[in-house]
Amino acid sequence: MGWARLLADGETVARYWSHVLRRGPDQCWWWTGGLTDTAHGTFRAGSHTTATSRVVPAHLFGFRLANGPDSIPAGHVVRHTCDEPPCQQPRHWLLGTRGDNNRDAAARRRLSGHALADVRGAEGRARAVQAAIANAGPEEIEAAIAAALDAGNPSGALQNPLF
Repeated sequence: MGWARLLADGETVARYWSHVLRRGPDQCWWWTGGLTDTAHGTFRAGSHTTATSRVVPAHLFGFRLANGPDSIPAGHVVRHTCDEPPCQQPRHWLLGTRGDNNRDAAARRRLSGHALADVRGAEGRARAVQAAIANAGPEEIEAAIAAALDAGNPSGALQNPLF
């Protein structure tokens, strides 16, 4: 796919960052661009004019941007320790196998108040956060994100991340 070339393209990197709401060092960095039906960010990397354009998962682009073009070994996936598929926070990413990722989800999806237990599903949760970000002023973003997350948890229980 030419990851080194995509990661070296300054316009592509700038476009990636323009879709990331960077927050505190331990908070999720929300993807504000396109989403898949599994709530993972989707991103057009490269350029149509140089025939390098590829649509890639945003977190895979971000992981490689943070760790190098060859940082994801064959047979591995990038797991979100926060269980928020649109998260672009490098501190929330962990390499593992698809089996590891499936075991993570199975262990946590029924925990009351956890991201994986959101009544809207992952895509509904991500879209609600994106809408909250888009409609909030700079001073209101954190409260808007919190309200959007709380709306998918009618029990009111809170489950902190397990990692």
